[in-house]
Amino acid sequence: MSALFDLSGRVAIVTGANTGIGQAIALALAGAGADIAAVGRTPATETRAKVEALGRRAVLVSADLSSIESVDRIVSETLNALGRIDILVNNAGIIRRADSVDFTEADWDAVIDTNLKSVFFLAQAVGRHMISQGSGKIINIASMLTFQGGIRVPSYTASKSGVGGLTKLLANEWAAKGVNVNAIAPGYITTNNTDALRADPDRNASILARIPAARWGDATDLGGAAVFLASTASNYVDGHILAVDGGWLAR
Repeated sequence: MSALFDLSGRVAIVTGANTGIGQAIALALAGAGADIAAVGRTPATETRAKVEALGRRAVLVSADLSSIESVDRIVSETLNALGRIDILVNNAGIIRRADSVDFTEADWDAVIDTNLKSVFFLAQAVGRHMISQGSGKIINIASMLTFQGGIRVPSYTASKSGVGGLTKLLANEWAAKGVNVNAIAPGYITTNNTDALRADPDRNASILARIPAARWGDATDLGGAAVFLASTASNYVDGHILAVDGGWLAR
């Protein structure tokens, strides 16, 4: 059974790999045997050191995914440094908070460009490579707001709803070509993006009251789901959005 989850010899691109969910997923994949191309606006030096401490190779790829200018370079640098691409984790994302009546076009565009536009075009670029080799695993990072509306985050909700739809569309097109496209929808996880929620006593209490697991998730809670979707264990899983949410959606 362990062979189903073994990623030895595989190469994974992980965006937003500096901290939080991206770093945790990169380390989980490395722990299962994968080499890592850690993509970030600033060098993910801590992530690289931790991956190398696990005995895996790691390369840093500097890229600002607020635009798609670096997409082709991410692919070429990974291939040049690590020789192949087997896994893509589209994790990089941002959030802007304001009442919808006050939300600005600039905040709308910034979030959509990073969370949805770059996700598609990086998946497209990596997908071309995976289709040509006849295999690959793409894991998009969705959200509870892929399923729900939320409040005060209109562009984030729109972007993550789009990620869910895009995941299904790409699965429809690429499953028969050997490329599995799925998503992980994290619940309420302790990250920089949720600092504002945890700092608000009322919102923090209301969120915790709804989570059956009775705690905020940790980024490491997502590692097992990522390894599953990156491995041969998920070869017949396509277009699925896997919630890792402590039971939030069940409540």
